[in-house]
Amino acid sequence: MKCPKCGANASGKFCHDCGTPLGGVVCGKCGAPLNAGAKFCHACGTPVATGTAGVTAPRAGIPWFLVGAGVVVLLVVVAVIQLKPGGTPPAPGAPPGMGAPAAGPVDLSQLTPREAADRLFDRIMRYREGGINDSAAFFAPMALRAYGMLDQLDADARFHVGLIELAASNPDGALGQADTIAGTVPSHLYAAMLRSDAALARGDSAAAKRAQQTFLRNYESEMAAGRPEYASHQAWLGTYRQSIR
Repeated sequence: MKCPKCGANASGKFCHDCGTPLGGVVCGKCGAPLNAGAKFCHACGTPVATGTAGVTAPRAGIPWFLVGAGVVVLLVVVAVIQLKPGGTPPAPGAPPGMGAPAAGPVDLSQLTPREAADRLFDRIMRYREGGINDSAAFFAPMALRAYGMLDQLDADARFHVGLIELAASNPDGALGQADTIAGTVPSHLYAAMLRSDAALARGDSAAAKRAQQTFLRNYESEMAAGRPEYASHQAWLGTYRQSIR
């Protein structure tokens, strides 16, 4: 075949004279296949010449969902490398993930998928506590994808997801997690906490107060139940109780 740009006889995926792609290229915006030498995507009109539309398609035989999962894993690994334990959150206005380096590297081989997700959650909560909400919002989608890759979510993981949804300014997502937790244990403290915080995010102080009263009413019996998920946030539960009494 002839190269659509320089006219040279060519074969394969690229012209050997000018390097023009001959096939196997898709639009970087909408994913539609591009004809050889196309300057614009026929589906969405994105210019190929800008460098944002033309990308080499994945090799045949690799399902798209595996490609997507691989991207998520890569993002989580990059975030975990950046968010070493003991690191200092960046100053307001600094690019997310650019905090002071911590002593000692993270051994990624020792992290389970849940541990990697929890590492992201912990950092997002530290950002929120420090008032660095832009960085918390930046990492929230990555953390949600990390939890979404887990086989199943227990009450503790759903509590984490709900708090991350709040960091992403999505109180409806937090309420969804609260409802799921309460669907198994109606008196669960995590459900009441998420409902209260989601109501406050919506500006509904009356609903927040009702959720807080539910928390206080169930606190003693729930803590006596010895649910394992409360162990990791026991101090937090006690502090929260004192703050709403």
